[in-house]
Formats: sequence, C-alpha cells, structure tokens
Amino acid sequence: MQIKFSGLNKTTQAKSLSLSECSLSALLVASCLCAAASALPTSASAEDKLSLTGNAAVVSDYRYRGITQTRFGPALQVGADLGLPNGLYAGVWATNIKWIKDAGAKGSSEVDLYGGYKTEIAKDVVADVGLLRYQYLGNTLGNVPGFDNANTTEIYGALTFGPVTAKYSHALTSLFGFKDSSGSGYFDLSASFDMGSGWTLVPHLGRQRVANNSTADYTDYSIAITKDVSGLLLGLSLIGVDAKDEMAYRADGKFAGKSAVVLSAKYNF
Repeated sequence: MQIKFSGLNKTTQAKSLSLSECSLSALLVASCLCAAASALPTSASAEDKLSLTGNAAVVSDYRYRGITQTRFGPALQVGADLGLPNGLYAGVWATNIKWIKDAGAKGSSEVDLYGGYKTEIAKDVVADVGLLRYQYLGNTLGNVPGFDNANTTEIYGALTFGPVTAKYSHALTSLFGFKDSSGSGYFDLSASFDMGSGWTLVPHLGRQRVANNSTADYTDYSIAITKDVSGLLLGLSLIGVDAKDEMAYRADGKFAGKSAVVLSAKYNF
C-alpha cells in the first residue's frame, strides 16, 4: 500500500509511502482509527472458545495512517478473524489499492495477514501484541530505482485503558517501499466513546517516523463518528495530515494526505 497510512480499527491498523524524490502517490499510512472509515484490519477479540467472524466494507477513499491508498477513489474490503482460546487470534484482510501503479510498478491489491495475543492485565487494562504482514500481490516496486519491495512486516504492541488505546508499530523490513527504512515506527493514540443509541465517536492522533528519511515523517489526525443500523456500521470520518514534505506523498498530482471526508459502510458477520 502506499505506505499504508487508514481507517476503522484496523487498528486497523492501514500503507504506502513514496520517496520524496519519486513523488510517489499516497504512500504511507492513514490510521485506522477512523472507526469505520478505512480499514486497517481489526484484531479478533480474545475468546474462551474458538470463534470465526467475517467483515465486508465499502469506503469512499481508502486512507491508511492518513494517506490515500486508492488515489482518492473508493475501495472494497473484506476480512476474517479467528479467535482462539486463551487470548490468541489470527486474521486476514484484503483491499484494492492504486499507489504502487502510481510509482510505475505492478500491484493493485493488498492482503494483510496478522496474529497476536490479547489479554486483560489489570482491571480495565488490556494488552495486545502481535505481528502484521502487508503483502502486495505480484508487486514489482523493488524493480523501480530508489525503492525497496513494497511488502512490509511490522510487530506491534498496544495498551487499552477503558475507551483509550495507545499503540506502537515497528517495521522489521523496509516500510512500504521506502529505501533502507527498516526500523521505522508508527505511534497511534485513539479512543472509542459510546454515545448511546448505536452512535460511537472515535478520535485519533498518529505519528509516522520513517527511518533514514526524516523528511518523510508526518503526523495524521482524524475524528470519526459511526452509527450501527441493524448490524450495518455506517461511518463518516474527517482526516488530515501534517507533513514536512508534501511532495513526498502525491496522488493524482495532489498531496495524498489532503484533508478530506471519508464515508464508509461495514458489515460484520
């Protein structure tokens, strides 16, 4: 993904970065957090017994960590989560993208594979640790001068205190095609407030650090509101990005993190 930088907790968490000299369109991540707005895959909840759930969503713009992954266009997203006994979970999530093609390479789909462990460590305090692999099927970004392979692996750790979650993701590989960017990190602070009658408010603040490329560092922020209508989660998110070098993130000739309203509809089954 461009650096996946998006939406509703995928955290879910979320993709592609472009190198400043190549002006890659939409390369980093928008957060998930936009609760319904985009789609960073969502982790399965810890269960005492085996559970399997699925989800499908349509979004007006796939944002990850604030950056568009679809050139400001819509995306169709599907996923599945497996909850295992004792807090273990695993999942898969997929979406269409456009940022790799914008970089002059092949690759139009993203598949995320993740797994981890979630447990309550104190009253109202939940810890979550795991591994997430962003796989861009058949991508050839590594063949483009100035880029590494788009496929990215991150480890993450999160603490949730009541409605508030703090999360840190650390890249074990180069980050979404950024050259020599292993060790990059993303810090994410978000909350989910139940407003009653099916309404939820989800504010988010994130900071992306790109190893060996500080000009590509940026901050993203969003506020989302969702409404549960008979199992269909409708969402509206306001998203913005503050970047040192907007030329490092381009999509359709525009700044890929420009402020926008994102609409979404998600169904869990």
